[in-house]
Amino acid sequence: MSVDAGDTAPDFTMAASGGRTVSLGGQKGKPFVLYFYPKADTPGCTKEACGFEESLPQFKGIPGGIDVIGVSPDAMPPIEKFAKKYNLTFPLASDPDNAVATAYGVWAEKSMYGKKYMGIERSTFLIDKSGKIAKAWRKVKVDGHAAEVMAAAASL
Repeated sequence: MSVDAGDTAPDFTMAASGGRTVSLGGQKGKPFVLYFYPKADTPGCTKEACGFEESLPQFKGIPGGIDVIGVSPDAMPPIEKFAKKYNLTFPLASDPDNAVATAYGVWAEKSMYGKKYMGIERSTFLIDKSGKIAKAWRKVKVDGHAAEVMAAAASL
C-alpha cells in the first residue's frame, strides 16, 4: 500500500524525542511535515535532520506555522542520543514495528551489494490542515530537500 497526494494521511501515534508523543490527531487543523529516515546518526540521516532543524524558523514563519516530525524504526534511546548530539528540537518519533512506515508505503524492499532486505525508503509527506497529503516525496535525495519541502509548504 502506498499513499500519495490527495489521499487521507494514515493515522499514527508514536513516542518521540524529549518525552513527547506525536499523533495525527494532535496535528489536527494545522499543516505539518512527516518525514521517514532509515537510521539515526548515519551520515545521510544526520544531514537531512540538520537541514530540517536549520529550516525550522522558516517553517514556523509560514502562516499557521509548520511542524516537522521525523520517523525512524530506531528505539527511543538511539533517537534521544541522536536528537541531543545534534540539538534537534523537533520531535523524532520511534516506529519500531514499522506499522506507520507500512501505512505510508515507505517500508520497502531495498538492495545493497546485491543483497535484498526490508528497510525505510527515505520519504517525506506534507500533510495539510485537513489531514490530507498535499505532496509526497519518495526516494528523497538529501541535498536541498528541506528547502524544497519548505517551498511546497509555503504554497499551502
